[in-house]
Amino acid sequence: MNTMTTLFGGLAAVVALYAMGGAIRSLPPILRAVLAGLIPLLAYFVLTVGRWPGLDVVAMHISVFLAAGLVLYAVTQFRRRSVGRMHWAPKLLTVFFLGLVVVNGALLYIATKGLPGPLARWWLGSNGTAVYSGFSGVVAHDQGAAKAVSSELSQAQRESELGWQVELSGVDSDGPARAIQVRVKDRSGLPVDRIEAELRLLRPGAAQAALTLPLGALDAGTYGGVLRLPASGRWLVELRLLRDREVRYQFTRELIAP
Repeated sequence: MNTMTTLFGGLAAVVALYAMGGAIRSLPPILRAVLAGLIPLLAYFVLTVGRWPGLDVVAMHISVFLAAGLVLYAVTQFRRRSVGRMHWAPKLLTVFFLGLVVVNGALLYIATKGLPGPLARWWLGSNGTAVYSGFSGVVAHDQGAAKAVSSELSQAQRESELGWQVELSGVDSDGPARAIQVRVKDRSGLPVDRIEAELRLLRPGAAQAALTLPLGALDAGTYGGVLRLPASGRWLVELRLLRDREVRYQFTRELIAP
């Protein structure tokens, strides 16, 4: 579910429903505006079931859909009361609202995907390497964060003692479905068996994984599966290798889906 599609598609639905509501003479204009904003909003809520996009994205949809209905109502009332050409005030109100929608949409796009490549390289500077400008998530600075840092250091120490050599491939392949393979070897180069491998997909800053993909054994020391990205934007791909239900190896990398 693409946020830009639901935002501007819902906005078009508000305008269409308000126009169709004008055919019902007995429908009061204010009720017509409220229904035009609520019906697409309820449809959007149904789409978010099981695919929660975040409170900020939902709040933006609520404000845009309901405000669009009220702006259409205000423009209709101005047109009914004015004779001849419409007054400049409703025109200014409409332009302001459209500009607000475009700015919100642009900020939402930058937050999830970052600036377009050429603009990011020009604005932020680059020495020929890729520039990532999307929101990478919040960083905690409380007691829990200190414990997390200690846990990360302990995990790194355990991984160093294991001496496993882990190769992850297929993450950067094109297409919505990506064939993932993980090869695990020990210090001597022999394959490592009897482990459980899984791939977790998270948004930057999110505590819960949006998707967990178990990787089945394909061969000695080789595990794989098919990763289907639920949406575009910036993701964190976390590989976890477990033995006896304990995480023995953990690796996280960034993925940007078009």
